[in-house]
Amino acid sequence: VQLQASGGGKVQAGGSVSVDCAASGRTFGTTAWFRQGPGQEREFVASINSWGGGTYYADSVKGRFTLSRDSAKNTVHLQMNSLKPEDTAVYYCAARLNRLVATAVDRPCRYDYWGQGTLVTVSS
Repeated sequence: VQLQASGGGKVQAGGSVSVDCAASGRTFGTTAWFRQGPGQEREFVASINSWGGGTYYADSVKGRFTLSRDSAKNTVHLQMNSLKPEDTAVYYCAARLNRLVATAVDRPCRYDYWGQGTLVTVSS
């Protein structure tokens, strides 16, 4: 089982960038993105459940970020628009074998697998 993150990069404030997480080995019940900014703890960004489940977002990204799933490719796509300098962070993909309920999706300890981080830098 492997999670491969890609995308990210440098963008100016107000711009857009996307990151993808490709899973190999199996389909996961819940896939999520977390991020960790300089000197900060890892925080939840968004998650999506397989098999018709829900999509959840942190309040800080609601209305700006969109998470979607391509089941055929076993990939989740995080589109980030209207980026702010405070969105600067290393973004990590995480996945859990079983689907998580809404109240648990924001807890890093609930996830079984993690991908490598990908850096998103937003300049002002």
